[in-house]
Amino acid sequence: MDPQPRPHSSLLISPPELTPLEQEVLDEYERLAENMRKMATLLDHLATAPATDILDGLRELERKTSLVFTLLKASVYSIVLQQEIGWGEGGDAAGHDQEEG
Repeated sequence: MDPQPRPHSSLLISPPELTPLEQEVLDEYERLAENMRKMATLLDHLATAPATDILDGLRELERKTSLVFTLLKASVYSIVLQQEIGWGEGGDAAGHDQEEG
């Protein structure tokens, strides 16, 4: 008693049953495709943007980066200066103790 073979047309009409892993992989590919479409749109926009707009944005970024770098150097210099002052005061106190002894 052989089972009756399915007609090929039923495979085309009914969706194939997927395992949860297969469905998850397909969902990930769908998300990847959407991200690629978004990236292509963004790159197309950047490619058509005038170079002056891009350069203006880069100049603004350079100014902000330079300001942050200057503030960082000032902070480090302030910390180093405070440490040197603290070591100087500690060294003077030790010197006075030795002279009195």
